[in-house]
Amino acid sequence: MVKVAVMGAGSWGTTLAKVFADAGNEVVLWVRKEAVARKIQISRENEKYLPGLILPRGIAATSDPLVALSDADIVVLAVPSQTLRENLARWKDDIPADATLVSLAKGIERDTHLRMTQVVAEVAQVDPSRIAVLSGPNLAREVALEQPAATVIACTDEERAKQVQAAVAAPYFRPYTNVDVIGCEIGGACKNVIALACGMATGKGLGENTLASLITRGLVEISRLGEALGADVRTFSGLAGMGDLVATCSSPLSRNRSFGQRLGRGDSLDQARHATHGQVAEGVVSSQSIFDLATKTGVDMPLTQAVYMVCHKGMSVDDMITALMGRSKKAE
Repeated sequence: MVKVAVMGAGSWGTTLAKVFADAGNEVVLWVRKEAVARKIQISRENEKYLPGLILPRGIAATSDPLVALSDADIVVLAVPSQTLRENLARWKDDIPADATLVSLAKGIERDTHLRMTQVVAEVAQVDPSRIAVLSGPNLAREVALEQPAATVIACTDEERAKQVQAAVAAPYFRPYTNVDVIGCEIGGACKNVIALACGMATGKGLGENTLASLITRGLVEISRLGEALGADVRTFSGLAGMGDLVATCSSPLSRNRSFGQRLGRGDSLDQARHATHGQVAEGVVSSQSIFDLATKTGVDMPLTQAVYMVCHKGMSVDDMITALMGRSKKAE
């Protein structure tokens, strides 16, 4: 048994807190608002993000980051990618000296184009070997309902990866290890953008041929970017690549797919945001960050560029489809 601090109580952070508790660990869930922390302590339910799900007694909730981080062996960073830097700057001095930091955020930082582990290393001033990534086909609600799922723990220090693997292995949650941090992060960030494209296609009433084409060609451009950045191309055939991509592009539980579906039906970004309780899908922000990174790296990512044009340059979904279908013919 280890102590796990989960810093962030959104749907995935709360779900991972449950998984770690079900695996036999002491878990403290950091919640931004004190009133919400008290409510979780009393009702054992995170009403906003996982309504109806009763959390294990092994989870304590607090709004005090020092209480959460004190003596933690594993610190799970479960805040959105674009807020990770500012949150971590407030927490860094309270993180125990040898704790393993596990990033859940799937994105590329907007201004710096850094991956999340790079942000963590820079802000917390820790050696990259202490930072792991958890990524895979892990829709929060399904995992919270204890439906069988697998995931990947990626860390350049294989022993740390194995320690996190042991701590998060619940009866319904099977973790694998990997040393390819770059590949897992690129797969996790880019799949949100491709899921937006799949949602747009679904919103337009397009069928399975279209979705299969988007997923397949999406995987090609994700692999292309990852390889250019130093990833092991084999990672993209695994859980953190194809697995995560398929789940996020196919499921109505995916926020990115659902957000894209609204855009495909003709909603504006503001209308789609309003319909999703004020939340913007991660892929909307990431489409710009990833497109900028691809441009800087010299990697061709037509689907990412198309989603970026819709989300940030006012292109219609119809024009996006026309532009993609009109690209010059070439060998697969």
